[in-house]
Amino acid sequence: MKNASWDSYQLFLQVARLGGLTGASTASGLSPATVGRRMLDLEQEIGRALFSRSQTGYRLTQDGQALLDHLQEMEAAARKVAAWRQSGEGGTIVRVAAGTWLAWLLTENFAAIRMPGDAFAISLTIGEARASLAYRESDIGIRAFEPEEANLAARLLGEVAYAVYIRRNAAETDERWIAVAEEEAISAYLRWPHAHAATGIVATVNRPRSLPDLVRAGAGKTVLPCFVGDLHPELQRQGGELPELRHRQWIVMNAEDRHRPEIRTVADRMTKLIKSYADLFAGKRPSRG
Repeated sequence: MKNASWDSYQLFLQVARLGGLTGASTASGLSPATVGRRMLDLEQEIGRALFSRSQTGYRLTQDGQALLDHLQEMEAAARKVAAWRQSGEGGTIVRVAAGTWLAWLLTENFAAIRMPGDAFAISLTIGEARASLAYRESDIGIRAFEPEEANLAARLLGEVAYAVYIRRNAAETDERWIAVAEEEAISAYLRWPHAHAATGIVATVNRPRSLPDLVRAGAGKTVLPCFVGDLHPELQRQGGELPELRHRQWIVMNAEDRHRPEIRTVADRMTKLIKSYADLFAGKRPSRG
């Protein structure tokens, strides 16, 4: 058996995480044909079948999953070494993963998260997918459920409520809906219009950030977290809370890394900020003075 190069392993990681050749091609800059050939070469080099191939994509075999687990452990170790090296150089980066609206809140209050004189930088990754911290892909994440992974630590932040929002003073009878495209609707609140009002959807977007803008423009109505919709001066609720969407919210860290001073500092500040908005998150309307 030959020794596979690290480049081949990195390409394998992209295929495994992105579900096939197309995503790995976009990420790597290689053609799909080249990626496919490289994966065949890797399988021959290590003497094991790593993928089950079909028209719907590449699915990991048992050996493929084992290799993915090993490589993620190697990545985690490499990130730990990088963090240790950066701490000695004064260039530490705290990586925060958050959904669209938590990221919006953090950026609106960034001065409360990173202050002048802090010796670290912040890297904010925005997306609706679950924050992954088990292999130190991020240092701090926000989740809608308590983590089950043994190597993660979590703090309960409170509850999040959701409601339907229309443009202020718009007709309550308007049944036009705005939604995130179904294939991008990862979170429960984004799936709600597809499950309950699919025939009324008149426009879709690929990111939640555009939903309030379309509602404000009079294009229809949508589901939003109450801490977003209630604070928007041009939006109002249509009806009450959607209780089936209410959930708890957690800040999550790697159990070992949470004691690093810079991570603990950012996590403490995020906790304080989010808890200061507890009533808004829970759906209690703010007063607009």
